Amino acid sequence: MHGLFLHCRPGFESECASEIQARAAALDVSGYCKAKTGAAYAVFVTTDGADAEKLHLSLPFTELIFTRQWFRILALANDLQITDRISGLVAACGTDSQRADELVLETADTNEGKELQALCRKIERPLRSALISAVHLQQTDTHPTRRLHVCFMSTTAAYVGIADCVNSSPYPMGIPRLRFPGGAPSRSTLKLEEALLTFLSPDERASELRSGMRAVDLGAAPGGWTWQLLQRGMQVIAVDNGAMAPALLESGLVEHRREDGFHFRPETPVDWMVCDIVEQPIRIAELASRWLCDGWCRRTVFNLKLPMKKRYQEVMLCLERVEQHLTQAGLGYRLACKQLYHDREEVTVFVSLQ
Repeated sequence: MHGLFLHCRPGFESECASEIQARAAALDVSGYCKAKTGAAYAVFVTTDGADAEKLHLSLPFTELIFTRQWFRILALANDLQITDRISGLVAACGTDSQRADELVLETADTNEGKELQALCRKIERPLRSALISAVHLQQTDTHPTRRLHVCFMSTTAAYVGIADCVNSSPYPMGIPRLRFPGGAPSRSTLKLEEALLTFLSPDERASELRSGMRAVDLGAAPGGWTWQLLQRGMQVIAVDNGAMAPALLESGLVEHRREDGFHFRPETPVDWMVCDIVEQPIRIAELASRWLCDGWCRRTVFNLKLPMKKRYQEVMLCLERVEQHLTQAGLGYRLACKQLYHDREEVTVFVSLQ
């Protein structure tokens, strides 16, 4: 079997499939998708391994919105013997000429998949030893460059594949394990934390999230996103008609404005604008564009709450609208969009003016 395996959020298999098909067509790679609602993954099937490898190497993972993690499929081992799964998995690696230097055992992000995670933990060590002996896996003291994926679909079936570590998520299944901070007023704080980890490099986080910077949080209450900015020593104007967590206001770094986020204007430009307002996505896209084009901020993170139907099309429409406004204003920019693990029926967008 040839193709790509793509992890996604349960319920967004269709969007994941539509996106990879569109991106493959743009790169002149033919294929078709297999996606089942609620499965938390899609498979893009190609005619041969060369097409799958071309797509995996040519398409930047960071540009995929609905794919959390991916790998190029080497085989689908669907007849593993319960008494000896190791041999079947080693054989499924085939004769791939380049060895991997990292091994990840995973499942789909479903209730059924979670029941298989104990199996992953049980066989990881013996499988690793067998793969090293068979020269499919090499030990290294440096940063890994190629990752071998074994994704169990059942106790007797698993997809086996390979991924370029630089062009994929650093997290198994694309899921960062973030702990909810006890002092934060809402779990939405994890969305902004994950966004900053996803869209900014360590160096960028150090330079662009400095103490003393100023930010505006639109739709702030009760303050989950404001809390993240506050932890980085930033001064925040929290805009919301709702109540903010008292501890945030006591910090001396947060000014609460009881105003409509769509009508608020900062007296002077700020470094960041963040927004998690529940509203039609195109209105949020227009709002963020106005902040950037009018010079009210230079960086923004905002969420687009998606409709029940045509979600992929809606996201693309919003992103095109933002890019159109920025281009017409003659602004250089970097734009990225991702459905983060801590997102639900939404995607998160990051824009930084250059």
